Amino acid sequence: MEFTAGGRLELRLTASDVGKRVSVRRLTEVGSPGAKFTDTVGVLTSWNDGVLLITKRGGEQVRIAESSLVAGKVVPSAPARRRGPAASYEELARAAARAWQPVESERLGGWELRAAGGFTRRANSVLPLGEPGVPLDVALTRVRAWYERRGLPAYIQTATGAEGTQELLCAELEARGWVREVSAEMWVGGLAPVADGVDLGDRVGLTREPGESWLGRYQRKGASEVALKVLTTGPSVWFATVPGDGGEPDAIGRCVVDGRWAGFAAVEVAPSRRREGLASAVMTALARRALEEGASAAWLQVEADNEGARALYGRLGFAAHHAYHHYRAPEPDRDPDSAGH
Repeated sequence: MEFTAGGRLELRLTASDVGKRVSVRRLTEVGSPGAKFTDTVGVLTSWNDGVLLITKRGGEQVRIAESSLVAGKVVPSAPARRRGPAASYEELARAAARAWQPVESERLGGWELRAAGGFTRRANSVLPLGEPGVPLDVALTRVRAWYERRGLPAYIQTATGAEGTQELLCAELEARGWVREVSAEMWVGGLAPVADGVDLGDRVGLTREPGESWLGRYQRKGASEVALKVLTTGPSVWFATVPGDGGEPDAIGRCVVDGRWAGFAAVEVAPSRRREGLASAVMTALARRALEEGASAAWLQVEADNEGARALYGRLGFAAHHAYHHYRAPEPDRDPDSAGH
């Protein structure tokens, strides 16, 4: 990253650049003979009391003393992608929301409050695509009350690492004691390469409903009526099953076709049958059906520590688009606003 002008390092940032994507260079041990330069790239989330807070692509937040800065500047907010279909964060967030719908929802300005009896954080969290239409503290109070009436913890789903994501909201939530519990990534890729994968022919059955055997393999055991509604609701939902010798299938998967997008989820393989290409076969069968319905691009969500899945999806041509996070409201006795109540 070039910081110089006329051979001199320059700091071309001010507090007015909060909210922009920046690159800064700092000394790691100011005043020490062994001091080294370190570069940080991310969204300048705040600049208060001589400390910069920068949120990196994956959501990691770095605090940097203003006194340690030697150079810095604003950089393009959305660097060009090298592979995968072009897509905005909002387009993908809305597609993912349609593919995993809650049982009930309510609007709060540009925020959608979602609930499904506690079945998955995705269906029981706020999706903030826009402003809530009221001051943030008022919005958070209403969010907590809405979930409390349903006997659920209050979660807000945010994203980092792409144009239009919510680094600033993440910082505001953390400043108010909200705790990030889960982070994962949204990956995108072309659909055709997935359809060219392992072909097991008729061994992979496709249905519109998850049968008992499919649910038997699904990692979230004991799917309730609410869970079944979440699983089966979407623009065009398909379930894939590779039968096994016993009562449970060797592999399963789910795909939701929605315009140009095919969203994959619940791709699971019996532990004894892993590394045999069954996950690829399930995705191949689902991808071919999605192509028949007019889709051309694919998305899926994967956790950072799921190395096997990440390796598979990388081989199929997927790449990370952005990270997303679930923030949980602080317990009442830890909430700064509840002190003395």
